[in-house]
Amino acid sequence: MTSMTAKSLYTTACATAALAITALPAQAGKTVDAIKARGQLVCGVNEGLAGFSAADSQGKWSGLDVDACRAIAAAMLGDANKVKWVPLNAQQRFTALQSGEVDILSRNTTWTLTRDASLGMNFTGVTYYDGQGFMVPAKLKLKSAKQLKGATICVQSGTTTEKNLTDYSRANNLNLKPVVFEKVEAATGAYFAGRCIGYTTDASGLASVRNKEAKTPADHVILPDLISKEPLGPAVRRGDDEFFAIAKWVQFALIEAEDYGITQANVGAMMKSDNPAIGRILGSTEDTGKLLGLDKSWAANAIKAVGNYGEMFERNVGPKSPLGLPRGLNNLWSNGGLMYAPPVR
Repeated sequence: MTSMTAKSLYTTACATAALAITALPAQAGKTVDAIKARGQLVCGVNEGLAGFSAADSQGKWSGLDVDACRAIAAAMLGDANKVKWVPLNAQQRFTALQSGEVDILSRNTTWTLTRDASLGMNFTGVTYYDGQGFMVPAKLKLKSAKQLKGATICVQSGTTTEKNLTDYSRANNLNLKPVVFEKVEAATGAYFAGRCIGYTTDASGLASVRNKEAKTPADHVILPDLISKEPLGPAVRRGDDEFFAIAKWVQFALIEAEDYGITQANVGAMMKSDNPAIGRILGSTEDTGKLLGLDKSWAANAIKAVGNYGEMFERNVGPKSPLGLPRGLNNLWSNGGLMYAPPVR
C-alpha cells in the first residue's frame, strides 16, 4: 500500500468517524430523566420582582425569568405550563439548586467567577444585561451617585450588590453607610420609610421596585450612574451536561428566532420558509432536536409558548410594559446590542 493510499484511507476513516460522532443522539442525564418522569420542570424564581418573576392574585407567574423556564418546559415536555414554581430569596437560591430542590435557577442572578467556579453550577447564558444603580428621592435633586458622600444606603445582604456598594464607596472615597437587610422587602420598606437616603440594586430591580412599591413613582429617581456589570441569567447544576445543553440551546434558539424574524404568531407560516437556517430552528427541514434528546419541534414549541427573545423583553420589561425599560444593551447584536447566539446548526 502506498503512503498516499494509506493517507487517503486514514482521512476517509477520520471523516466517517467524525460524522458518526456528530450524528449520535443525546443520552438523557439524571436531571432530564427526573423532569420527564415527573412531567414537570421545577424552576426556582424570585419571590416577587415585577418584570422578572412575580405571581398575580390568582397565583399565575409572569416575567422574563419565568418565560425562560416556560420555554424550556415547552421544548422538553411540549407544554409551557408544566412548571412548578419555587419562590426563593437571595440566601436560599444557591442551596436550593445545589440540593436538587429545583432543576434550574432562573432568578435575576448575576454570572460571576466565584459563582461559576465554586458553587457547583453552570450559567446557561445571559438573559438580561444589567448594572447596579441607585434610587433616591426626587426632592434631593441629585444628578449623580457621587453626590451621595456619607449617605446611608439600604441594601440587601447575600448579593453582589452589597460588595459592589462597598467597592464603589472605597474607590470614590464616598464613605457610604450601608444599612443591610436580609430580605429585599425589608430593604425597600426601609428606603420608602426614609431610613436611608438611597436604595441600591440592579437598575432593572430599581425600576421594578419603584413601579410596584412607591406610592408616587415620580417622587423617586434612578440616578444615571451604573457602578457594575450585572449579566443576569439562569443556572443549572453541574454534572448533567445533557440538561445544561438543553437549557442553553433553548435560550439561544429564542435569540436566533428574533434574528430571523420568527415570532410567536408566525411560527406556522415560517415552517414553509426556504431559508435553511429557519428550517433548522423550527425542525421543518432538519431534526436538530435528536442531538439534544428532544422532539424535532423543540424550538418551535418554545417560540409558540413565549415568543422570541425580543417579544419576551417587550412584554415583560420593555418600553410599553409597566417597567418601561429601554432595550439598550439587550438589543440584538445587529441593532447595536449584546444579544448574540451561536447558530442552531
